[in-house]
Amino acid sequence: MVGASRGEASPGMWRRETGTVVHRSVALPDRAAAPFVITAGFRIPRVPTEWTPHSHPLHELVWVRGGTLTSRVANQVFTVSKGYGLWMPAGVVHAGRATAGALFHDAFFAPDRTPFAFGEPKAIAMTPLLESLLAHLSRTDLDAAARARAEAVVFDVLRPAERQFALQLPDDARIDAIAEALLDDPADCRSLEEWALRLRVSDRTVTRAFRQATGLSFAQWRQTLRVHRALTLLSEGIDVTTVSEALGYAQPSSFIAAFRRVMGTTPGAFFQVADGHGDVRNPVSGVGNS
Repeated sequence: MVGASRGEASPGMWRRETGTVVHRSVALPDRAAAPFVITAGFRIPRVPTEWTPHSHPLHELVWVRGGTLTSRVANQVFTVSKGYGLWMPAGVVHAGRATAGALFHDAFFAPDRTPFAFGEPKAIAMTPLLESLLAHLSRTDLDAAARARAEAVVFDVLRPAERQFALQLPDDARIDAIAEALLDDPADCRSLEEWALRLRVSDRTVTRAFRQATGLSFAQWRQTLRVHRALTLLSEGIDVTTVSEALGYAQPSSFIAAFRRVMGTTPGAFFQVADGHGDVRNPVSGVGNS
């Protein structure tokens, strides 16, 4: 363990909450003691928990209940909320952060015995069947035949979500200061023109840099970032009015409209469907026009 933070910023991630415990890596299953294709388990972090950049020799699938997990992979930030998981291929360097009290599930897959390969992180729809199978595989009293049958079904039903939703960080020296400031404070309402003046560049330079680096306009990118942050806050049970204020919206209706543009549904409908294990429309979507 590295130690506990005092709320300092973490590059490319949200500001750490006070009391966050930071680990250097994730504890992996003992392959000698449990030589299975899939090894699953869960834990409940009592305080906000962060894992610094690391990789591991096994594929990993993580999902949460009652909170969120944020993961940084190169120049992308993934937000994993109820109903969805994140597949992390073996060898990919990533960092992560789980909210306090989240029911944090993970499953590790032996690469040489997994009959598919995702070359990059993927959002996974955690259907009731898939969750039940992985919970079943977390048992330690299964015989080899029962485990093999369950693993075979997991391989049949584990699929990437229809659409993928990740926040692309610019990694462009001209606008990185904007991205870091908004990650630190998503409610920052400075306009594109104000940022251009502060950075001593033209409006056109900022506009072009965001399009080239992220595929989105400045307004679209900030809106997407705010929705990522909103998923974390809403998953913690914070009401829509408070979330909208925390993210810099003048009215809850403005926040709800922005959430719908990015996610294809309202915050209430999104979490209602997640609670019911249904199919969320556009759950991990690309971004619509802002």
